[in-house]
Amino acid sequence: MSRFTLPRDLYHGKGTLETLKTLEGKKAFLVVGGGSMKRFGFLDKAVGYLKDAGMEVALFEGVESDPSVDTVLRGAKAMQEFAPDWIVAMGGGSPIDAAKAMWVFYEYPDTKFEDLCTPFSFPKLRTKAKFCAVPSTSGTATEVTAFSIITDNEKGIKYPLADFNITPDIAIVDSALAETMPPKLIAHTGMDAMTHAIEAYVSTLHCNYTDAVALHAIKMIHQYLKKSYDGCMEARAAMHDAQCLAGMAFSNALLGIVHSMAHKTGAAYSTSHIIHGCANAMYLPKVIKFNAKDEAAAKRYAEIAEHIGLAGNSTEELVDSLIAELRSMNDKLNIPQSIQNYGAGGVKAETSIIDETEFLDKLPEVAANAIADACTGSNPRIPSQEEMEQLLKACYYDLAVDF
Repeated sequence: MSRFTLPRDLYHGKGTLETLKTLEGKKAFLVVGGGSMKRFGFLDKAVGYLKDAGMEVALFEGVESDPSVDTVLRGAKAMQEFAPDWIVAMGGGSPIDAAKAMWVFYEYPDTKFEDLCTPFSFPKLRTKAKFCAVPSTSGTATEVTAFSIITDNEKGIKYPLADFNITPDIAIVDSALAETMPPKLIAHTGMDAMTHAIEAYVSTLHCNYTDAVALHAIKMIHQYLKKSYDGCMEARAAMHDAQCLAGMAFSNALLGIVHSMAHKTGAAYSTSHIIHGCANAMYLPKVIKFNAKDEAAAKRYAEIAEHIGLAGNSTEELVDSLIAELRSMNDKLNIPQSIQNYGAGGVKAETSIIDETEFLDKLPEVAANAIADACTGSNPRIPSQEEMEQLLKACYYDLAVDF
Protein backbone atom coordinates (compact mmCIF):
# COMPACT_ATOMS: atom_id res chain seq x y z
CA MET A 1 0.00 0.00 0.00
CA SER A 2 1.32 3.43 -0.99
CA ARG A 3 0.51 6.73 0.65
CA PHE A 4 0.48 10.36 -0.53
CA THR A 5 0.25 12.89 2.31
CA LEU A 6 0.07 16.69 2.13
CA PRO A 7 -0.96 19.48 4.53
CA ARG A 8 -4.71 19.80 5.03
CA ASP A 9 -4.59 23.29 3.47
CA LEU A 10 -1.97 25.04 1.37
CA TYR A 11 -2.29 28.77 0.74
CA HIS A 12 -0.04 30.15 -2.00
CA GLY A 13 0.60 33.48 -3.66
CA LYS A 14 1.88 36.87 -2.63
CA GLY A 15 0.22 38.21 0.51
CA THR A 16 -1.08 34.90 1.82
CA LEU A 17 0.70 35.41 5.17
CA GLU A 18 -2.54 37.12 6.15
CA THR A 19 -4.09 33.63 6.32
CA LEU A 20 -2.76 33.53 9.91
CA LYS A 21 -5.78 35.69 10.82
CA THR A 22 -8.04 32.72 10.15
CA LEU A 23 -6.46 30.27 12.61
CA GLU A 24 -8.77 29.32 15.45
CA GLY A 25 -7.19 28.88 18.86
CA LYS A 26 -6.13 30.52 22.11
CA LYS A 27 -2.33 30.46 22.06
CA ALA A 28 0.23 30.46 19.26
CA PHE A 29 3.91 29.62 19.72
CA LEU A 30 5.85 31.31 16.90
CA VAL A 31 9.29 29.87 16.01
CA VAL A 32 11.71 31.87 13.84
CA GLY A 33 15.37 31.76 12.92
CA GLY A 34 17.80 34.64 12.54
CA GLY A 35 16.85 38.27 12.17
CA SER A 36 15.71 38.39 8.54
CA MET A 37 12.01 37.92 9.26
CA LYS A 38 12.23 40.71 11.85
CA ARG A 39 14.31 43.02 9.64
CA PHE A 40 11.90 42.80 6.73
CA GLY A 41 8.80 43.25 8.91
CA PHE A 42 7.31 39.77 8.42
CA LEU A 43 7.65 38.80 12.09
CA ASP A 44 5.63 41.80 13.24
CA LYS A 45 3.03 41.07 10.56
CA ALA A 46 2.73 37.46 11.67
CA VAL A 47 2.37 38.40 15.33
CA GLY A 48 -0.24 40.99 14.39
CA TYR A 49 -2.25 38.54 12.30
CA LEU A 50 -2.20 35.94 15.08
CA LYS A 51 -3.38 38.53 17.60
CA ASP A 52 -6.10 39.54 15.14
CA ALA A 53 -7.18 35.90 15.33
CA GLY A 54 -7.64 36.40 19.06
CA MET A 55 -4.59 34.47 20.18
CA GLU A 56 -1.92 35.11 22.78
CA VAL A 57 1.49 34.83 21.11
CA ALA A 58 4.84 33.62 22.45
CA LEU A 59 8.04 33.98 20.41
CA PHE A 60 10.95 31.58 20.17
CA GLU A 61 13.68 33.35 18.20
CA GLY A 62 17.21 32.59 17.09
CA VAL A 63 17.01 29.05 15.74
CA GLU A 64 20.41 28.50 14.16
CA SER A 65 21.23 27.07 10.75
CA ASP A 66 21.41 23.29 11.09
CA PRO A 67 19.28 23.30 14.27
CA SER A 68 20.70 21.25 17.11
CA VAL A 69 19.22 18.75 19.51
CA ASP A 70 19.87 21.29 22.31
CA THR A 71 17.82 23.98 20.52
CA VAL A 72 14.98 21.52 19.98
CA LEU A 73 14.86 20.53 23.65
CA ARG A 74 15.06 24.16 24.78
CA GLY A 75 12.18 25.10 22.49
CA ALA A 76 10.11 22.14 23.62
CA LYS A 77 10.53 23.21 27.25
CA ALA A 78 9.32 26.71 26.36
CA MET A 79 6.32 25.17 24.58
CA GLN A 80 5.49 23.06 27.62
CA GLU A 81 5.49 26.18 29.80
CA PHE A 82 3.34 28.21 27.37
CA ALA A 83 0.97 25.38 26.33
CA PRO A 84 0.03 26.54 22.82
CA ASP A 85 -2.70 25.02 20.67
CA TRP A 86 -0.99 26.30 17.50
CA ILE A 87 2.70 26.04 16.62
CA VAL A 88 3.63 28.44 13.83
CA ALA A 89 7.10 28.17 12.30
CA MET A 90 8.30 30.87 9.91
CA GLY A 91 11.56 31.25 8.01
CA GLY A 92 13.96 28.91 6.27
CA GLY A 93 14.12 25.18 6.69
CA SER A 94 15.94 25.42 10.02
CA PRO A 95 13.24 27.02 12.20
CA ILE A 96 10.50 24.91 10.60
CA ASP A 97 12.48 21.69 11.05
CA ALA A 98 13.32 22.64 14.63
CA ALA A 99 9.69 23.43 15.43
CA LYS A 100 8.57 20.07 14.03
CA ALA A 101 10.91 18.26 16.41
CA MET A 102 9.93 20.56 19.31
CA TRP A 103 6.32 19.61 18.63
CA VAL A 104 7.02 15.96 19.41
CA PHE A 105 8.76 16.73 22.71
CA TYR A 106 6.02 19.20 23.64
CA GLU A 107 3.32 16.58 23.29
CA TYR A 108 5.47 13.71 24.63
CA PRO A 109 7.97 15.18 27.15
CA ASP A 110 9.42 11.78 28.07
CA THR A 111 10.48 11.04 24.50
CA LYS A 112 14.22 10.62 23.90
CA PHE A 113 15.83 11.98 20.75
CA GLU A 114 17.13 8.51 19.90
CA ASP A 115 13.50 7.31 19.78
CA LEU A 116 12.84 9.60 16.81
CA CYS A 117 15.77 8.42 14.67
CA THR A 118 13.92 5.33 13.46
CA PRO A 119 11.94 6.47 10.38
CA PHE A 120 8.14 6.55 10.67
CA SER A 121 8.05 5.62 14.35
CA PHE A 122 6.74 8.85 15.89
CA PRO A 123 3.89 8.88 18.40
CA LYS A 124 0.55 10.31 17.28
CA LEU A 125 0.62 14.12 17.28
CA ARG A 126 -2.08 16.82 17.49
CA THR A 127 -3.04 15.84 21.03
CA LYS A 128 -2.13 19.38 22.16
CA ALA A 129 -1.42 21.53 19.10
CA LYS A 130 -1.67 21.88 15.34
CA PHE A 131 1.16 23.08 13.12
CA CYS A 132 1.40 25.87 10.54
CA ALA A 133 4.56 26.38 8.44
CA VAL A 134 5.49 29.56 6.54
CA PRO A 135 8.66 29.19 4.40
CA SER A 136 10.84 32.18 3.54
CA THR A 137 13.30 30.28 1.33
CA SER A 138 12.70 28.35 -1.86
CA GLY A 139 14.34 25.00 -1.31
CA THR A 140 13.67 22.76 1.66
CA ALA A 141 9.87 22.56 1.19
CA THR A 142 9.65 21.46 4.80
CA GLU A 143 6.27 23.20 4.91
CA VAL A 144 4.78 20.21 3.05
CA THR A 145 7.04 17.34 4.08
CA ALA A 146 7.19 14.57 6.62
CA PHE A 147 10.84 15.37 7.38
CA SER A 148 12.92 17.35 9.85
CA ILE A 149 16.73 17.56 9.79
CA ILE A 150 18.31 17.94 13.24
CA THR A 151 22.04 18.04 14.02
CA ASP A 152 23.72 16.25 16.90
CA ASN A 153 26.75 18.52 17.37
CA GLU A 154 28.45 16.13 19.78
CA LYS A 155 28.48 13.35 17.19
CA GLY A 156 28.84 15.65 14.15
CA ILE A 157 25.87 13.99 12.43
CA LYS A 158 22.71 15.34 10.83
CA TYR A 159 19.69 13.13 11.44
CA PRO A 160 16.78 13.12 8.96
CA LEU A 161 13.72 12.55 11.15
CA ALA A 162 10.83 11.15 9.13
CA ASP A 163 7.18 10.58 9.94
CA PHE A 164 3.91 11.58 8.28
CA ASN A 165 2.80 12.88 11.70
CA ILE A 166 5.05 15.92 11.33
CA THR A 167 3.58 16.99 8.00
CA PRO A 168 2.17 20.45 8.82
CA ASP A 169 -1.57 21.00 9.01
CA ILE A 170 -1.33 24.28 7.10
CA ALA A 171 1.34 25.58 4.70
CA ILE A 172 1.44 29.25 3.74
CA VAL A 173 3.63 29.67 0.64
CA ASP A 174 3.82 33.47 0.37
CA SER A 175 6.26 34.56 -2.34
CA ALA A 176 6.71 37.98 -0.69
CA LEU A 177 8.92 36.33 1.93
CA ALA A 178 11.14 34.77 -0.75
CA GLU A 179 11.78 38.16 -2.37
CA THR A 180 14.22 38.98 0.45
CA MET A 181 16.63 36.09 -0.22
CA PRO A 182 20.23 36.97 -1.15
CA PRO A 183 21.61 35.42 -4.36
CA LYS A 184 23.80 32.81 -2.64
CA LEU A 185 20.82 31.49 -0.69
CA ILE A 186 18.73 31.43 -3.89
CA ALA A 187 21.41 29.32 -5.57
CA HIS A 188 21.79 26.81 -2.75
CA THR A 189 18.10 26.40 -1.95
CA GLY A 190 17.24 26.21 -5.64
CA MET A 191 19.65 23.35 -6.29
CA ASP A 192 18.40 21.68 -3.12
CA ALA A 193 14.92 21.77 -4.64
CA MET A 194 16.23 20.41 -7.95
CA THR A 195 17.86 17.52 -6.06
CA HIS A 196 14.61 16.83 -4.21
CA ALA A 197 12.68 16.56 -7.45
CA ILE A 198 15.25 14.46 -9.32
CA GLU A 199 15.80 12.05 -6.43
CA ALA A 200 12.05 11.66 -5.95
CA TYR A 201 11.59 10.87 -9.65
CA VAL A 202 14.15 8.06 -9.62
CA SER A 203 13.35 6.81 -6.11
CA THR A 204 12.33 3.18 -5.81
CA LEU A 205 9.15 4.46 -4.10
CA HIS A 206 8.03 6.82 -6.86
CA CYS A 207 4.45 6.58 -8.11
CA ASN A 208 2.09 8.34 -10.54
CA TYR A 209 1.27 10.99 -7.96
CA THR A 210 4.88 11.86 -7.14
CA ASP A 211 6.06 11.62 -10.76
CA ALA A 212 3.69 14.36 -11.89
CA VAL A 213 4.79 16.98 -9.35
CA ALA A 214 8.47 15.96 -9.55
CA LEU A 215 8.68 16.40 -13.32
CA HIS A 216 6.86 19.72 -13.28
CA ALA A 217 9.08 20.97 -10.46
CA ILE A 218 12.21 20.00 -12.41
CA LYS A 219 10.98 21.87 -15.47
CA MET A 220 10.11 24.99 -13.46
CA ILE A 221 13.42 25.01 -11.56
CA HIS A 222 15.38 24.57 -14.78
CA GLN A 223 13.45 27.47 -16.32
CA TYR A 224 13.35 29.91 -13.41
CA LEU A 225 16.27 29.34 -11.01
CA LYS A 226 18.92 31.37 -12.86
CA LYS A 227 16.39 34.17 -13.51
CA SER A 228 15.52 34.21 -9.81
CA TYR A 229 19.23 34.32 -8.96
CA ASP A 230 19.60 37.31 -11.29
CA GLY A 231 16.84 39.22 -9.46
CA CYS A 232 13.63 38.60 -11.41
CA MET A 233 10.79 38.65 -8.87
CA GLU A 234 8.36 36.81 -11.14
CA ALA A 235 10.91 34.00 -11.41
CA ARG A 236 11.40 34.09 -7.66
CA ALA A 237 7.66 33.60 -7.13
CA ALA A 238 7.70 30.69 -9.59
CA MET A 239 10.63 29.13 -7.71
CA HIS A 240 8.73 29.38 -4.43
CA ASP A 241 5.98 27.27 -5.97
CA ALA A 242 8.42 24.91 -7.71
CA GLN A 243 10.30 24.04 -4.54
CA CYS A 244 7.00 23.30 -2.82
CA LEU A 245 6.02 20.90 -5.63
CA ALA A 246 9.40 19.20 -5.30
CA GLY A 247 8.69 18.83 -1.58
CA MET A 248 5.35 17.16 -2.27
CA ALA A 249 7.20 14.66 -4.46
CA PHE A 250 10.03 13.73 -2.12
CA SER A 251 7.96 13.72 1.05
CA ASN A 252 6.04 10.82 -0.44
CA ALA A 253 8.58 9.13 -2.75
CA LEU A 254 11.50 9.79 -0.39
CA LEU A 255 15.04 10.61 -1.53
CA GLY A 256 18.37 8.95 -2.30
CA ILE A 257 22.07 8.94 -1.57
CA VAL A 258 22.72 12.53 -2.63
CA HIS A 259 20.92 13.46 0.56
CA SER A 260 22.50 10.62 2.51
CA MET A 261 25.92 12.00 1.62
CA ALA A 262 24.91 15.62 2.25
CA HIS A 263 23.48 14.76 5.67
CA LYS A 264 26.62 12.92 6.76
CA THR A 265 29.22 15.30 5.35
CA GLY A 266 27.36 18.43 6.42
CA ALA A 267 28.54 18.54 10.03
CA ALA A 268 31.41 16.05 9.96
CA TYR A 269 34.40 18.38 9.66
CA SER A 270 35.95 20.68 12.23
CA THR A 271 36.87 23.45 9.81
CA SER A 272 33.37 24.14 8.49
CA HIS A 273 29.86 22.82 7.94
CA ILE A 274 29.08 22.12 4.29
CA ILE A 275 25.89 24.00 3.41
CA HIS A 276 23.20 21.44 2.64
CA GLY A 277 21.95 22.80 -0.69
CA CYS A 278 25.49 23.35 -1.92
CA ALA A 279 26.43 19.79 -0.96
CA ASN A 280 23.47 18.45 -2.94
CA ALA A 281 24.45 20.52 -5.96
CA MET A 282 28.03 19.19 -5.88
CA TYR A 283 27.08 15.56 -5.30
CA LEU A 284 24.07 15.23 -7.63
CA PRO A 285 25.96 14.85 -10.95
CA LYS A 286 28.24 12.20 -9.43
CA VAL A 287 25.36 10.22 -7.98
CA ILE A 288 23.43 10.34 -11.26
CA LYS A 289 26.40 8.75 -13.03
CA PHE A 290 26.63 6.10 -10.28
CA ASN A 291 22.90 5.34 -10.27
CA ALA A 292 22.71 5.22 -14.07
CA LYS A 293 24.38 1.79 -13.93
CA ASP A 294 20.86 0.70 -12.92
CA GLU A 295 18.86 0.40 -16.14
CA ALA A 296 15.55 1.59 -14.68
CA ALA A 297 17.19 4.63 -13.07
CA ALA A 298 19.01 5.49 -16.30
CA LYS A 299 15.72 5.47 -18.21
CA ARG A 300 14.16 7.86 -15.70
CA TYR A 301 17.13 10.24 -15.81
CA ALA A 302 16.79 10.18 -19.61
CA GLU A 303 13.10 11.06 -19.26
CA ILE A 304 14.06 14.06 -17.13
CA ALA A 305 16.56 15.18 -19.77
CA GLU A 306 13.95 14.93 -22.52
CA HIS A 307 11.38 16.75 -20.37
CA ILE A 308 13.62 19.81 -20.08
CA GLY A 309 14.62 19.76 -23.74
CA LEU A 310 18.14 18.33 -23.62
CA ALA A 311 19.70 16.55 -26.58
CA GLY A 312 20.68 12.90 -26.86
CA ASN A 313 20.14 9.96 -29.21
CA SER A 314 20.35 7.27 -26.56
CA THR A 315 19.66 6.78 -22.88
CA GLU A 316 23.36 7.15 -22.11
CA GLU A 317 23.65 10.37 -24.10
CA LEU A 318 20.59 11.83 -22.39
CA VAL A 319 21.94 10.94 -18.95
CA ASP A 320 25.25 12.60 -19.80
CA SER A 321 23.37 15.66 -21.11
CA LEU A 322 21.52 15.92 -17.80
CA ILE A 323 24.78 15.70 -15.85
CA ALA A 324 26.38 18.36 -18.05
CA GLU A 325 23.36 20.65 -17.67
CA LEU A 326 23.39 20.36 -13.86
CA ARG A 327 27.11 21.15 -13.79
CA SER A 328 26.46 24.14 -16.05
CA MET A 329 23.77 25.35 -13.66
CA ASN A 330 26.26 25.08 -10.78
CA ASP A 331 28.76 27.19 -12.72
CA LYS A 332 26.16 29.87 -13.49
CA LEU A 333 25.14 29.97 -9.81
CA ASN A 334 28.77 30.20 -8.55
CA ILE A 335 28.49 26.81 -6.85
CA PRO A 336 31.69 24.70 -6.73
CA GLN A 337 31.81 21.38 -8.57
CA SER A 338 33.69 19.64 -5.76
CA ILE A 339 34.49 19.81 -2.06
CA GLN A 340 38.09 20.57 -3.05
CA ASN A 341 36.84 23.93 -4.34
CA TYR A 342 34.34 24.58 -1.53
CA GLY A 343 34.94 28.07 -0.13
CA ALA A 344 33.45 30.02 2.74
CA GLY A 345 29.68 30.26 2.35
CA GLY A 346 29.64 27.52 -0.28
CA VAL A 347 31.05 29.55 -3.19
CA LYS A 348 33.76 28.45 -5.59
CA ALA A 349 37.31 28.91 -4.30
CA GLU A 350 40.86 27.91 -5.24
CA THR A 351 41.42 26.22 -1.87
CA SER A 352 38.82 24.27 0.11
CA ILE A 353 37.98 25.18 3.68
CA ILE A 354 37.39 21.44 4.26
CA ASP A 355 40.77 20.04 5.27
CA GLU A 356 41.85 17.23 2.92
CA THR A 357 43.62 15.23 5.63
CA GLU A 358 40.57 15.35 7.91
CA PHE A 359 38.32 14.41 4.99
CA LEU A 360 40.41 11.32 4.22
CA ASP A 361 40.79 10.36 7.87
CA LYS A 362 37.03 10.45 8.38
CA LEU A 363 36.15 8.91 5.02
CA PRO A 364 35.36 5.36 6.24
CA GLU A 365 33.19 6.62 9.10
CA VAL A 366 31.34 9.19 6.97
CA ALA A 367 30.76 6.60 4.23
CA ALA A 368 29.35 4.10 6.73
CA ASN A 369 27.07 6.77 8.21
CA ALA A 370 25.87 7.77 4.73
CA ILE A 371 24.98 4.17 3.88
CA ALA A 372 23.05 3.94 7.16
CA ASP A 373 21.17 7.19 6.48
CA ALA A 374 17.39 6.95 6.17
CA CYS A 375 17.51 8.22 2.57
CA THR A 376 19.69 5.38 1.27
CA GLY A 377 16.94 2.75 1.28
CA SER A 378 14.98 4.38 -1.57
CA ASN A 379 18.00 5.02 -3.79
CA PRO A 380 17.88 2.95 -7.01
CA ARG A 381 21.36 1.54 -6.43
CA ILE A 382 22.63 0.73 -2.93
CA PRO A 383 26.38 1.36 -2.66
CA SER A 384 28.81 -0.85 -0.80
CA GLN A 385 31.20 0.67 1.73
CA GLU A 386 33.93 0.75 -0.92
CA GLU A 387 31.63 2.36 -3.50
CA MET A 388 30.44 5.01 -1.08
CA GLU A 389 34.04 5.89 -0.21
CA GLN A 390 34.80 6.13 -3.94
CA LEU A 391 31.76 8.36 -4.48
CA LEU A 392 32.78 10.69 -1.67
CA LYS A 393 36.31 10.88 -3.06
CA ALA A 394 34.87 11.69 -6.49
CA CYS A 395 32.91 14.50 -4.87
CA TYR A 396 35.99 15.83 -3.11
CA TYR A 397 38.37 15.75 -6.08
CA ASP A 398 35.81 16.04 -8.93
CA LEU A 399 36.76 12.61 -10.28
CA ALA A 400 34.91 10.66 -12.96
CA VAL A 401 32.46 8.03 -11.69
CA ASP A 402 32.92 4.80 -13.65
CA PHE A 403 32.08 2.15 -11.06
